[in-house]
Order: sequence, then C-alpha cells, then structure tokens
Amino acid sequence: MRQIHLTLGVITAALLSACGGGGSAGPTINTSTARGVLVANPPNLVPIPQANGTAVPQLDPVTFAAMLNAAQPGLTQITGTPVCSISTYYMKYNTVGSKGEPTTATGAIFVPSGSAAQCSGPRPVVAYAHGTTVTQSFNMANLQSNQEAVLVAATFAAQGFIVVAPNYAGYDVSSLPYTGYLDAAQQSNDVIDSVRAARQAFPNIGAQDSGKLFLTGYSQGGFVALATQQSMQNNYASEFKVTALAGGSGPYATELLADAIFAKQPNLGGTAFLPLITNAWQAHYGNIYTNGNPSNIYAAPYAANVQTAIPGNYASINAMYATGVLPATTMFSSTYGSIVANLSYGGQLPAQLAPFYGSTNLVNDQFATSFLQDIGANPCNQNPAAPLTCKPTNTVRQAAVANDLRVLPLPNVPVLLCGGKADPTVFFASTQAEQAFLALNGFPSQYLNVLDVDSSPTSASDPFAAAKVGFAAAKAQVVAAATAAGQSPATAVASAYHGTLVPPFCNAAAAGFFKSVLAQ
Repeated sequence: MRQIHLTLGVITAALLSACGGGGSAGPTINTSTARGVLVANPPNLVPIPQANGTAVPQLDPVTFAAMLNAAQPGLTQITGTPVCSISTYYMKYNTVGSKGEPTTATGAIFVPSGSAAQCSGPRPVVAYAHGTTVTQSFNMANLQSNQEAVLVAATFAAQGFIVVAPNYAGYDVSSLPYTGYLDAAQQSNDVIDSVRAARQAFPNIGAQDSGKLFLTGYSQGGFVALATQQSMQNNYASEFKVTALAGGSGPYATELLADAIFAKQPNLGGTAFLPLITNAWQAHYGNIYTNGNPSNIYAAPYAANVQTAIPGNYASINAMYATGVLPATTMFSSTYGSIVANLSYGGQLPAQLAPFYGSTNLVNDQFATSFLQDIGANPCNQNPAAPLTCKPTNTVRQAAVANDLRVLPLPNVPVLLCGGKADPTVFFASTQAEQAFLALNGFPSQYLNVLDVDSSPTSASDPFAAAKVGFAAAKAQVVAAATAAGQSPATAVASAYHGTLVPPFCNAAAAGFFKSVLAQ
C-alpha cells in the first residue's frame, strides 16, 4: 500500500537521464558484482523543475514547505517546517537475492544543505526502509509521484538528516525477477548494501557522515529496519555502529500474525501480501510450493499468476485489484469461514469479516485447513518471552518462525516501536508482541519506547502528545468527510488507517526520537 496520499504535481523527477552528480566527465562505472558496490559514482543528481520552467539541483525549504501545505494543509505541522534545502540522488548498487544470488537494486540519497546549523557539516544518516508496494516501478528518488518519498524527504532530509532509501531488489530496474518480501536475511542485506553504496557516494555529493546511523521504516519497512539492526549487530558489528532504531507498524512477529490471519482475522490487503511473502520464501527455502507450483496454496484462477502478478505495472494496490489478477478481500472460502466462525467466534463470523470469505477465495481450502490443523497440533506463541519454541510442520509456518524477529540477542540500541491499536492491515498485536519479548528478556525499559498514536496523551509531559493529538484530529477529519459524503465513517477510517493516517505520525515520532538520542 502507498503510505501517504498527497500529490505534489509541481515536483517532477528526472531520473536515469539526469546529469551526473557534478562532474562534467561523468560518473565512474564499477563493473564488480560484489555486494554493496555503487555501480556509478557519483550517482545521478535528480534536478527539481520549478514553476517557471527552470530546473534546480536543490529544493529550497520555503518552496518545499509551500508545496507540502498546498498538497495537504497543515502537513508541515506534522513533518516540521523544512529547514534545509535537499538534493536528490539516484543510485544503483549490487546486492543479493533470497537465494544469495548476485543482483542489483536502486535507491535514493537525500542530502540536506543550507546555512542553518543542522544543514551543513557532518550529518547523521537515516537508512529508511519503505512500506509495501505492488508497483514495479517504485522509486524513492521520484518526488513527483512517490508520496512516501515526499514524506521521508520532508520529515528527515529537510530537518538535517542524510537519508539513504533503497527501493529493494525486485523493484525499479533491479535485475531480480522477484522481491525478497519479509525475508529477513535478504531484506537486511539489501539495506546494508544500500548504505555501503551510499557511503561510497558521500564524498562526491557533498554529504558528510557524522558517524551516527539511524534505522527506520514503516510497515514492511518497519520489519526491514528491525531485521537490519539485528544483522548489523550480529554479523557486521565492526562495520556498522547503529545509534538508534525506530519501527513503524511492522509485522515483526511474523508467526503470530500468520496464525492470527488463518485462525481468526484476515488482514486488509492480505490478498496481496500473502503472494509476495510466499514467493519470497519459496525463493529462499524452496519448499513453500509443491514442485515449484503454487497451486498447493492458491485456488484457481489465481494460482497460475501468483508468481508473476506482483509487483507489476499498477499505479496502486486498488488499481491492481481492479484488474482481477488477485481478489481484493476474499482470502478464504465461505466454507473455511464457517470453520473459523466455529473455532473463534462461537459459530457466527463478525459482520466486518464477511468480505474476507467468499467464492472468489485466493487460498484453497485444503491448504487453509492444513494450516489451521498445524496451529492446533504445533502451537507457537505460548510464552511471550520465548514464543518460537515450536516445531510446525507446515512449511509456511516454518518460514514464518524463521523470519520472526522475536529472537536473541536483544538490540543494543535505543528502540522506538510505533503504530496504531486499530490497524486492520498490520495488527498492533505484532508491536505488542515485540514489546513483550524485549521487556521479558531484560531489555532496559528506559531504552524502549512504544507509541500507540491512537491513544490519549498520558500526561502534560507525554513526549508523544503531539503525535497522539494530531492523529486524533486527522482521524476526525476522515470521519467528518465520510459522514458528509453519506459514507460509512468506520469503513473510511479502516481504509485510510494503515496507509494514510498512521505513517506521518510514526515517521515524525521517529525523527523526534532520533533527535532526542542525538541530544543525550
């Protein structure tokens, strides 16, 4: 899903054809296939066209602020008023796929500049992992149509952070024919390699690294940020010194969420997420699909297209659903819905779950039933301090255990976990489960911050009071608009919750959290 639905039509990105980062001789091309190599150094500078027809290498803070507030009135009250000018660079780098095979990926580097103290000199670096998208051409260096990139540029780069934002292997012009979705090893390798490549570019694009490295992301990116911190700490401690970590609405507890979706409540958008997950895990483990054929999990007619349907040439997830390549909400059959109703709801499904069950089901009954039987025979999540001491036989559940981020050793940096308690897409139970795992295994309470933006301020000194008050106001606006249009307020809020309402507040909270860590 796309994270922020706003349009900055004045900003137009010029990408691969853009001029190099400042040298008339052009970039140096590195033909090595080694991980983390920046293919072209300096990377391409993406000029910013202006209303008068000119194009400038930097977006100044006054113009950026005006654009943000024109697109969404009051947005700078959430992101902060831009202080720094920003320059956008588009890079291509080497990384690996889920099988460990060499591949390429692309991404953005946002560099702040200006006369304010936080805009020049050595600057902290934020590695930002983006949320789920079904759009093949997704590119964080595109400030014209990539709304998540706009939000990240405003929240972090315009406030003085150098931002490294990978697009992930499998997107844009990457040579990988699939994506490593929620494959903790592949996705953390991808971010690590993007930071390595960006560091090679820094001397040539006016970016001075202060040595402070922050990791953050939203939704899929929240998972990726936590997985990257674990990998940096466990495997690359001499190369990367992470300063702090912030995850937003991430599916950290992959096994818990998988069981919840099959046994109790499917999630909004799950008919897109599940194929992305099983495709990636099939590439990694090779045992998700029987003989490589996804028909052991998926029903006709969807099974034939699951491995090629997403990502694709879709403007949005709703545009993808409109093609019929995947069902919009119908995860399971009505027959399976009756089983879930008897198991979890006393024989009657709640009305709000009805759209997830029907005759156009994505998952076939045989697989769904076997998954449910495995939950009963081999339960996980029995002990929140050690939730993964289980041995499922279902290969998808095995992979969910293998990629669940509730593992030791614990992070050795301050942590913020942000989300909203009513999230219908990535259930807040994932954040609560990660919080419980950390706390019960001795993570210092003074370094663990958990924010439910959909809650009231606890006191006048609540450090997240502004995010909570702002979220309540934003939700009220959605309710008012739906009511005025004669639509269901509850449906409107649910549709906007994960992809539109929560992200700006979690990202702003992450930026504030990082600034507080720097001030210590």
